[in-house]
Amino acid sequence: MTKDYYSTLGVGRTATQDEIKKAYRKLAVKYHPDKNPGDKQAEEKFKEISAAYDMLKDDQKRAAYDRYGSEGFQGGHSGGSGFEGGFDFSSQFTGFSDIFEEMFGSTFTTGGQRAAQHQPGSDMRYDIKITLEDAYRGKKTKLKYTTLVKCDACAGTGSEGSKRPSPCPTCGGRGSVRQNHGFITLERTCQTCGGAGSILSDPCKRCSGSGRVKGEKNLEVDIPAGVSSGSKIRIVGEGEAGFKGAPPGNLYIFVSVLPHKIFTRHDSDLRCSVPISMVSAALSTRIEVPDLDGTQCSIDIPPGTQSGAHFKVRGKGMPIVNSSRRGDLIVEIIAETPVALSKQQREILEQFASERDDKTNSPNSFEFFKKLKDLFS
Repeated sequence: MTKDYYSTLGVGRTATQDEIKKAYRKLAVKYHPDKNPGDKQAEEKFKEISAAYDMLKDDQKRAAYDRYGSEGFQGGHSGGSGFEGGFDFSSQFTGFSDIFEEMFGSTFTTGGQRAAQHQPGSDMRYDIKITLEDAYRGKKTKLKYTTLVKCDACAGTGSEGSKRPSPCPTCGGRGSVRQNHGFITLERTCQTCGGAGSILSDPCKRCSGSGRVKGEKNLEVDIPAGVSSGSKIRIVGEGEAGFKGAPPGNLYIFVSVLPHKIFTRHDSDLRCSVPISMVSAALSTRIEVPDLDGTQCSIDIPPGTQSGAHFKVRGKGMPIVNSSRRGDLIVEIIAETPVALSKQQREILEQFASERDDKTNSPNSFEFFKKLKDLFS
C-alpha cells in the first residue's frame, strides 16, 4: 500500500525543504518517545514521521519517491525501469550502488557500516549596505542578528546537565539498521534515533533536547577594500547552531554598494564627468579632481579639447580584492556653453564668429556638414 509521506508530515507535494523541515521538527517534538514514555502509538507515529522526513529531506530520494511511490522503496520495482532482465548497466548507472540509491534511497553495502550523521546548522544570509568610500578603503563593521545558538545549559548536547546519551535500543548505537535481501544488504538510517546512534534519557529542559536555543550573535567583520555590489563574504561557523552538537552553519554576508554623488564604478575603474568652460576647453587649463582617498588629481587639459574627451589617471581607481593593483580614474570633459552673456561678451563672440574659419576652427562640424551636403547633392 502506497504511503503518503507528504500527508504524514502535513505538507503539500510542492512544499519547500524549509517547510518540510519545520513540519518534521514540530511533529518530532510532539511524538518523541522521551516525551511520551510507554505510549506505543506515539512511538509508532514518531517512526512514521521520521521515515517520511528521511525520504523527503533528500532531493534524490524525494524525486524517486514522487516517481515510483513508496513501493519502490520496499525491496523492488517493476515495469519500465529495466531493473529485471537484460538491463544495460553502463547506460545510466555506474554499478549496483547507484541502482539501489535510485530505487531504494539506501546505500548498497556488503557489510560495511554507514556512519551516523547529525543534522548540521543551516547557513544564514546577512545583507549589508556600504558607501563607495567604504568599498574603497575597506571597513570593520559590527553585525547583530538572531539565530539558533548552542544551548549553554547542556553545552549543546541536548541532555540535561550534559549527561551522556544512552545507546539506541533499536540500532545498538550504530545509527543505522540493516535488511538482508538474499546476497544484498540494505542499510537505512535508524528511525528511532534518527541516525545519531543514541537517545536522550533526560532531555535538556531549556532546549527540549535539541542542543540549541534562539539567541543573539554579535560579530565584528572585516569588509575588504575593493568589494563591489553582489560580493559575498563567508564567515565559517557563524550560522545556525547544529542539532545536538552537530557542526554549525556558515554566515554569508551579501554586500551592496550605495550610489555615489560624483563617481560611478565600472569594474575596478572609477569614472566622473567634469564640466569646464568653453574658453578653458579652447585655450587649455588644469583641473583638480578629488580622489576617494582624500587627495587631489591634477589633469592638464590641452587647447582645443572637445566635449566628451576622456583623460585617464592610472592607479587611482578602486582596489582589486586580494591584490595590490588598482583600477584607473577616467575623467570625461564636458565643455559648457556660456549662458547669460553680457553685451560685451556677446559682441566678442559675434566678432569671433565673423572671423572664424569653420574648416580650421571647427573641423568636426565642418566635416559633418560636408558629408551631409554630399549625401543630398
